[in-house]
Amino acid sequence: MPDRQRADARRNYTRIFAVAEEEVAARGADASLEQIARTAGVGSATVRRHFPTRQALLEAVSRQRIEALCVRARDLAGEGDSRNALLEWLSDVVAYCVSARGLAAVLAYDGAGAGPVHENACSAALEEAAGPLLHRAARDGAVASGVTVADLITLAVGIVLATEHHPGPAARADRLFRLAVAGLSPQG
Repeated sequence: MPDRQRADARRNYTRIFAVAEEEVAARGADASLEQIARTAGVGSATVRRHFPTRQALLEAVSRQRIEALCVRARDLAGEGDSRNALLEWLSDVVAYCVSARGLAAVLAYDGAGAGPVHENACSAALEEAAGPLLHRAARDGAVASGVTVADLITLAVGIVLATEHHPGPAARADRLFRLAVAGLSPQG
């Protein structure tokens, strides 16, 4: 939100954003832009002026968690065992996505676009932050060559989306993640 906006536009944004956070927490990626507009007391065109797409809204609501995951990746980059550092970060991604409804949808790649691999700013930020973790693990021979951060994010998103309706999604997602980890190891 630019600082040059009128005071009423800034107030609208703040109100819409607060309602959007609640709606996404309750409904995840299925949050209704129209319901957000009604609850915030503004027209749907006002919501769309601030968040032109559902993806833009989800990215804005998820921005703090994405930044926390980026910081975590940077913190782990210098940790002892490169494989453990990478897997700890990836486990955090899975756990965050399970706990923050809508985050997995934010990180999902949209294969419809013909553009670069980074279809959204959130995934691009995570790829940039986690790149050093993956490169170090690959250099140490702890991860199979050819594995990309995009692969890891897609794996995490797939696990979270596959378990979101499970009675114990966090435990189930963690179990599937642990099973998948064996596939990340180089064949020896």
